[in-house]
Amino acid sequence: MMRSLYSGVAGLKTHQTKMDVIGNNIANVNTIGFKSSSVLFRDVLYQTTSNATGATATTGGTNASQIGLGTKVSSISTKITDNGAAQSTNNPYDLMINGDSFFVVSRGGTNYFTKVGSFGVDGAGCLVTSNGYQVMGWQVDPDNPTQTKKNVVSPLYPESEENKVSSPEQTSEAYLKGNIDFTDPDLTSVDGSILSLSIYDTMGYSYTCKFKLTMDTTVADNSQYNLELLSIKDANNVEITGGDDPTTSVVEGGYDATIGGGKTIQIKMNKDNGSFEYVGSAGNSTALLEITPNKADAGDVFTSVINGERVEGINIDFKNLTLFESNGKSTAKMVRGSVGNEGGGRSMGIMKDVSIDTSGKIYGVYSNGETKLLGQIAVANFTNPMALEAVGDSIYTTTQNSGEFDGIGSAIDEDGGKMTQGVLEMSNVDLSAEFTEMITTQRGFQANSRIITTSDNMLEELVNLKR
Repeated sequence: MMRSLYSGVAGLKTHQTKMDVIGNNIANVNTIGFKSSSVLFRDVLYQTTSNATGATATTGGTNASQIGLGTKVSSISTKITDNGAAQSTNNPYDLMINGDSFFVVSRGGTNYFTKVGSFGVDGAGCLVTSNGYQVMGWQVDPDNPTQTKKNVVSPLYPESEENKVSSPEQTSEAYLKGNIDFTDPDLTSVDGSILSLSIYDTMGYSYTCKFKLTMDTTVADNSQYNLELLSIKDANNVEITGGDDPTTSVVEGGYDATIGGGKTIQIKMNKDNGSFEYVGSAGNSTALLEITPNKADAGDVFTSVINGERVEGINIDFKNLTLFESNGKSTAKMVRGSVGNEGGGRSMGIMKDVSIDTSGKIYGVYSNGETKLLGQIAVANFTNPMALEAVGDSIYTTTQNSGEFDGIGSAIDEDGGKMTQGVLEMSNVDLSAEFTEMITTQRGFQANSRIITTSDNMLEELVNLKR
């Protein structure tokens, strides 16, 4: 029988395989995160009809005569590192990887890898893929809540019951800012210039501290001022120190309150250049507002441990005050928290939103204004990502030729990549290229079919020699 028949059959098979791959690519043109494949052919075994001979003194050399036996599929490669276009979804758990990295997901204790960042949370608050694989990453470092601890990857639970709420925190810092104008008539009046400060206790309850700022008329150059603590009231406008009389030794509200050790503290300003000099005594720029219980049933809610340090009372910073002329009106006021916006305290908060930055760190955004780190999504990188084996659902597993996953992974920004929140990666199928490949594949299939029919005609002629 003619070899060309079998060459034609081999050509039909390989072109059919290529058409199968093209069909799968086109079918998945709108599949999120799908990676297109391509087929390469190679020739197969050759039959040698005469061997090559070497040249001699009297004869020249001859080349071997070989007849090819068709073609076969050399490889089917997946364009796994080619990114598709971005599709905006505004879902906070939808993520797109820019780069060659893969999300690490797990099912049944086995790690797999995917480019598809269409995530959500399950009933336990665990971050999962749409088909139930757990998304893996690193947990928050217990010794440093602002960082994650790079360790063996584990499931992330951004919406666990623990993370649904933000714990309250006592106010530990405050400061005065603005200007004192010694010509302000309020500073010499009986009522003085009233300042207020909102604070929180360790349980998250809010209070309003009321102060009176007056000029110390016993100092001739108008450079000294008195700040007097008048009252501290809770959210229901109930006085917790038991009255407005600062000389009362036993109060009815359950708490004693002092600033700098007393009810009044002196503020010294520099009359020559308008700057702050000290509060209380020379060298001091801060004063402590202490609120302590004086009854057995009053909780010690203004003493706590914040970031491993014991905090008693509220440290008030005065150095931002100035003493300039401002049309007879002072602008001094009290602000909760430090100048760097730390130690302001907060009430208990409820999770309102989730934010994921470009490095994969997950933050909870709470109703009390806190933003808390909840974990970090880890990624995997491979020496030969095109050797990963697809197992369906846009999930891949390692092979002997892809390289192994070390179980820890890396941060995506270590290799210059990034994650984009609220965006999904679309299929990287190029329809124009696929249709072009379809045309050439179809013509190749037709040509190989002609080999078979032509060979058949030749065999028919051979049979017809004897009639």
